[in-house]
Amino acid sequence: MGGLPSPQKTDQEKMIERGMESCTFKAVLACVGGFVLGGAFGVFTAGIDTNVGFDPKDPLKTPTAREVLKDMGQRGMSYAKNFAIVGAMFSCTECIIESHRGKSDWKNAVYSGCVTGGAIGLRAGLKAGVLGCGGFAAFSAAIEYYLR
Repeated sequence: MGGLPSPQKTDQEKMIERGMESCTFKAVLACVGGFVLGGAFGVFTAGIDTNVGFDPKDPLKTPTAREVLKDMGQRGMSYAKNFAIVGAMFSCTECIIESHRGKSDWKNAVYSGCVTGGAIGLRAGLKAGVLGCGGFAAFSAAIEYYLR
């Protein structure tokens, strides 16, 4: 039983497909997505934080709207940068691991979570690196289980 004949892809279509499947594209996409999500999360958490805009040197002074917005922007930018870095690291390592293994399964996310969490944790020492590896790998496994 034959299916419908599919038209041949042009060279441009093939080039775009290869580009979208590349690890670089996936890492950039995760970086941009992480930046946007992190920025929104940072602004949201700053919006519900009762200490935003307060000066520790003068705790009785009521902050102005400008000071509150400045603090919200700074927190949003900080979260955005962190989420972008973690997203790019995770996506890039997952893509490299998937390419190396030649399989697309849940193990790629777990391995990538360990590499990403370990790399982030290593800045605080070996024990933190091991805990980061285990924690991020477990989180990645839970997300993969939930999504599949």
